[in-house]
Amino acid sequence: MKTIIYTCPYVPAEWIAAHGLRPSRIIPDAAGTTSQAGRTEGLCPFVQGFINEVMADKKAGGIVITTVCDQMRRVYDILLRRCDVPLFLMNVPNTWQNVAVQKLYIDELKRLGRFLIDLGGKSPSDDALAKIMLDYDTARTSILTAGGYLPARQYAETIAAFGRDAPGETLNNITVPELQIEGVPLAILGGPLMRQDFDIFDIVAQAGGHIVLDATETGQRGLCAPFDRLGLRDKPLLELASAYFCGIQDASRRPNSGLYKWLKCRLADTAVRGIIFHRYVWCDMWHAELQRLKDWTDLPVLDIDTAGNNQTAKQRTTNRIRAFLETLQ
Repeated sequence: MKTIIYTCPYVPAEWIAAHGLRPSRIIPDAAGTTSQAGRTEGLCPFVQGFINEVMADKKAGGIVITTVCDQMRRVYDILLRRCDVPLFLMNVPNTWQNVAVQKLYIDELKRLGRFLIDLGGKSPSDDALAKIMLDYDTARTSILTAGGYLPARQYAETIAAFGRDAPGETLNNITVPELQIEGVPLAILGGPLMRQDFDIFDIVAQAGGHIVLDATETGQRGLCAPFDRLGLRDKPLLELASAYFCGIQDASRRPNSGLYKWLKCRLADTAVRGIIFHRYVWCDMWHAELQRLKDWTDLPVLDIDTAGNNQTAKQRTTNRIRAFLETLQ
């Protein structure tokens, strides 16, 4: 079975799986990973890390890249020159409030389907797609429930494993901790995290805090909305498109008011006392949201900007988180 790799949350794993191929969402390790790709100037650490992971992956049968992020859009052109693996560029509209752009997203899924068939996949029946969607939806519900009792890092790693592996494999690895988790409740908001960035969950815990809301792109915010059972039965592709395109809120959306509506609901469900705003130095999109977030919320906000794999930067992040938590305790 060929593996199709991607990293954008707007790529539905269910659609790839329904074509008889294996979806695998990549979260790069670190920007500094050495590979035959080398360094590419002007890219954010996550994008550079993604290029390195893709170039080092010898098992990928296809790569899906989206237009959500301008830098990731540039990756398509870079890999087109450097990589022999078949590439697919999926257009994901930033606007979302009218039927025309929602139809465009559905058309892109159909175009992706033809790409998958060219790689050896098969066109799925509605029943086959609905069954796979139900399996993924059940797994997502279990993962979201587990967020109430798992340590923050384990929860983040569980979501990452769900994107990388099959749902059944992910659920089998969830273990309930013996002790109740304590600490000052925090939220983390931002774009995607690399695997090395998961250290931030440990840093927060060691400083006396606990991240109860992972609103990063690779966390809870990157999971699609639950499927409507009636829609899943009658028109599964339309339901899939709606849950992903309309259900995942991001700073890239125009307007992105849905991101703050989503955040308001999640903060109301928790007792969060502060927000860690995580961004990469060269990510203008998320940098632009920092001041808006501070104006929008009464909660204290800690801005953590990182340039990638650097021990000095990690120590700086550790010191700033410790100081932030001292003001909240």
